[in-house]
This record gives sequence, C-alpha cells and structure tokens, in this order.
Amino acid sequence: MTEKLLELAGIGLSFGGIRALDAVDLNLEEGELLAIIGPNGAGKTSLFNIISGVYAPSEGQVSFRGRDITRADSRRRAELGLARTFQNLELFPLLNVVENILVGRHRHLRSGVLAGGVWFGKARGEEIRHRARVEEIIEFLEIEPYRSDAVDTLPYGIRKRVELGRALAMDPTVLLLDEPVAGMNNEETEDIARLILDIKEEFGIAQLLVEHDMGVVMDLADRITVLDYGRVIATGTPDEISHDQAVIGAYLGREGAEK
Repeated sequence: MTEKLLELAGIGLSFGGIRALDAVDLNLEEGELLAIIGPNGAGKTSLFNIISGVYAPSEGQVSFRGRDITRADSRRRAELGLARTFQNLELFPLLNVVENILVGRHRHLRSGVLAGGVWFGKARGEEIRHRARVEEIIEFLEIEPYRSDAVDTLPYGIRKRVELGRALAMDPTVLLLDEPVAGMNNEETEDIARLILDIKEEFGIAQLLVEHDMGVVMDLADRITVLDYGRVIATGTPDEISHDQAVIGAYLGREGAEK
C-alpha cells in the first residue's frame, strides 16, 4: 500500500465572518503529483498556506507521515521535509544564483557558529559538500551560465528556476509549487513543466501543485483536487475531472458571473 505522506482532515479556516475553507480533506501519496485547482477565490492559496505552516487552521488536522503537525510552524515543517516555491518571487536579489540556492541547504547545516565563522575542519568539509549539491542542482536546472550572476539581473524565467532550485536544495520529501508558470511565455512554461516531471521521475519527490494553466495541470498531474468556495467538490484523475459536471459547473458559473 502506498504511504500517505501528507493528510488533511476536516480543515476549516475563517477570517472573521469569512469562511475561506470548509471541511477540506486531502491526501498526498509517496511520489505523487497532486494538483489543486479552482476558480479565483476558491481557497487554493489559503489551503497552501495551511499546508506550509503560514496559517493555522480554525479546525481540522494536518498530518505528515502519520505525525500531527497542525500547530508546527513553517520552520519545523521545512525541517521535516516540506519545501515551497512562491507565486511572487522570494529571492535575495543582490546575491548570485549559487548563493540563493545555497540558502536552501540551511536545514542540513550541523556545524556551530564558531566553526562556521573560522571555516575550519568540519565546517569547511560541510560547506564543500553543500556547494557540490548546489552545483548538481544548477546543472539539473540548466542554469550553469548564470551561476555567478546576481539574481536581480536575470530574466524572469531564470529567476523562477533559481527559486525552484532553492527549494530542491532542501532535499525535500514534499515540494509545494505555487503557480510555478505564472507570468511565463509558452517556451518558459514548457521548460518548467518538463523540469517538474523530471523532479518526479528522477528524484521521486511528491509534489503539490497550485496552477491556473489547465494545460499544464492536465499534462502533469496524477490526481487533481478541485476547490470551490472553500470546499472540495471533486478529486480524481485528469480525465475524470475534465468530465466532472460539478467542476464544469463551478468554472462556467464563475465565468458567467464575471461577465
């Protein structure tokens, strides 16, 4: 039986009188790519923020490998192996590509402050190992020509790869991808989609994907969970979701209301 890495049970979230999420159940299995979709305002970002520890749910439970992490903060979840990218880039603009990706190795550091400060013995060996891992990621992402460039000088599509690289540098068990192709042209979108598949196939990392580009979702996802007004209205394969009348009605209903 496939192990459930991440489970959400009865998740609710309220902001004052606004009900953002209502009784949401969701599970992510080992090596799976699960997409979360829904019309604007459906609760996708709120759900992602609960999974990553930015928000605490009003009710319900979040479990990781059978352990209750509902009240664990973002740092603790990162230590457990949950890594996240952001729709709006959260890089250090004046640092170069290597330095930005190296930040993702922080959770693996074991040397103390003193040893790190003098860069001697164990600390030196540790940094060499971490930098080697960063170089492997840079090669995987095909961004070698930019490795020494400051991030704020890079094209948008390359910066998105750098942020993906920083998340991969954590060696995560679960990778949370928040709108990874937002703002990209067709060529950049195809490149990121290919990398997401390669991450799954080469590294076996389970991934949660929030994305508006339905072509990308249908091509990449093993399963799709659909939210509407904070509730799960369907979960299934891409083919099942594309023919689900509740899903079709939710999207058409929203589009009709916005016209």
